[in-house]
Amino acid sequence: MKNPPKTPLLDTLESPHDLRALSPQKLPVIADEVRTFMINSVSKTGGHLGSGLGVVELTTALHYVFNTPHDKIIWDVGHQAYPHKILTGRKNAMHTLRQGGGLSGFTERAESPYDPFGAAHSSTSISAGLGMSVASHLQNDPKNVVAVIGDGAMSAGMAFEAMNNAGTKDQRLIVILNDNDMSIAPPVGAMSAYLSRMLSGKTWISMRNLAKNLAKKLPKSMEHLAERAEEYARTWVTGGTLFEELGFYYIGPVDGHNLDHLLPVLENVRDMPHDSPVLIHIVTEKGKGYNPAELSDHKYHGVSQFDVATGKLSKTVSNSPSFTSIFAEQLIKHAEKDEKIVAVTAAMPSGTGLDSFAKTYPTRLFDVGIAEQHAVTFAGGMACEGLKPFVAIYSTFLQRAYDQIIHDIDIQNLPVRFAIDRAGYVGADGKTHCGAFDIAYLSILPNMMIMCPSDEAELCHAIATAVDYDCGPCAFRYPRGTGMNTPLPPMGTPLTIGKGRIIKSGTDVAIISLGTRLEESLLAHDILGKQGVSVTVADARFAKPIDENMVMDLAKNHKLIVTIEEGSRNGFGASVTTLLVNNDMCQSTKIRTLTMPDEYINHDSNKNQNAMAGLDADGIVKTITKALVS
Repeated sequence: MKNPPKTPLLDTLESPHDLRALSPQKLPVIADEVRTFMINSVSKTGGHLGSGLGVVELTTALHYVFNTPHDKIIWDVGHQAYPHKILTGRKNAMHTLRQGGGLSGFTERAESPYDPFGAAHSSTSISAGLGMSVASHLQNDPKNVVAVIGDGAMSAGMAFEAMNNAGTKDQRLIVILNDNDMSIAPPVGAMSAYLSRMLSGKTWISMRNLAKNLAKKLPKSMEHLAERAEEYARTWVTGGTLFEELGFYYIGPVDGHNLDHLLPVLENVRDMPHDSPVLIHIVTEKGKGYNPAELSDHKYHGVSQFDVATGKLSKTVSNSPSFTSIFAEQLIKHAEKDEKIVAVTAAMPSGTGLDSFAKTYPTRLFDVGIAEQHAVTFAGGMACEGLKPFVAIYSTFLQRAYDQIIHDIDIQNLPVRFAIDRAGYVGADGKTHCGAFDIAYLSILPNMMIMCPSDEAELCHAIATAVDYDCGPCAFRYPRGTGMNTPLPPMGTPLTIGKGRIIKSGTDVAIISLGTRLEESLLAHDILGKQGVSVTVADARFAKPIDENMVMDLAKNHKLIVTIEEGSRNGFGASVTTLLVNNDMCQSTKIRTLTMPDEYINHDSNKNQNAMAGLDADGIVKTITKALVS
């Protein structure tokens, strides 16, 4: 790293063990140096910034108070985990963040013993933490388990399912609710800090336990009243009624940037009897300590490289718009003509481009929070009543709603349109966000129609097709990033369902490309042509239904059929193979299927990821050359 920031005290720490050797008075200096180092580091690598800046003091306090890695700290999502990485021996590798062979942008068990659970999708921390707590109890290995979850992640049903389960257990789990949008907490200050210290202190806990024991000696009707009186006294001054009803002992709100407030509360909770779950409600500010991020926390949630002094983000120059922006612009145009079109997103309005849709049609965009299951069934309800819902969700997040896609949409044959963003490899976000499985998991559904546009113009046509498609559910998938600079039509034209197209004609080999591997297929066509191999290139357009006539004709007239898709095995290639096998077409014609390999590929550039998978032009050429000589 060029011109690294000066962090003299932080530089002396190799692990949280060294941190715990410091006096409490030095912790604010450590926090300041962590924040400075993180800002400079992310400015050079890009990554998630605002959330991590908001938990610097909390991270410092957690590793100071708890005996990590024996005690477990689970960071929900992982966006918040950069300060944690810096304090747990990975500071000098932060310049490799999200790059090939470097640190993951999320927590990952294989990367560090301080990462007890891998996290990139939200709302998993409480479930995992409860599992670890139960395991600790069963194996007689006492430890503290701390799950740190942001208030946004609490909108997911999974978090409340876990809390409901944890509330029935007479054992320890510490949940820290990081309220960084002020969506729950009243203003915090000295009185709040005092109450939190008091309610987490030994005196109150002892009085509470004494009251509980006394209550048990009362008649049943009075025992319940006594317990409710204690809960009311506590939650009346703190506002934690919801969490108390779920069975958690509630403490807070606490100023998450004030170490004088944080440390005593965490120490008190650490030393509590391990007989019930506890929730500590802290309030933080996204982007804390970096003015550009404080002023625009949403913009600085995930960033490219940027100038630290000005906060100006670096922008990649491209002559082509992103697939995401094209989707949003086309949907707006169709919505202008069709008032039945509505859009649904699960806490990703900007990521899916639907923030621009909302500016034009604010009453027709529905952001349901981190609740993909609800988003799908909610859209199904609207479809029942004649609306045309477009559910825009990343491929890797749509997996979370698979039961709803089957049971609530496909079985009922409801015309819900799924706009699947981030299909295929996603570069620096790595394996957790890779859109690998949607073709395979949607293709097996009887009523589903699936389109895979090969470029941005084809995306326009796919959207137009979806608008007009009322026969049942449909989906269209498109990748992260910019297009191929293909000229765009003002509006797309509906496609003939299940009809592919021939792009180049040849006689020896037929490449049937699904989706955005078409450009690489055409490059392979040119390379092989120079080697004397005549190649047909077809654009399948549809993963389901496949163009059976086109596939059969190609098989009859070519020695080798090669399918290629930026998706997992058992997708489009499997459907083509099944068709040919069932029609006895594989006796005279060879078939090869190019898919993502049966393994997870780590974060790297999209180009490198596709090359490792053999899905680039070189990989296609190698596959064809080997097949022709075998």
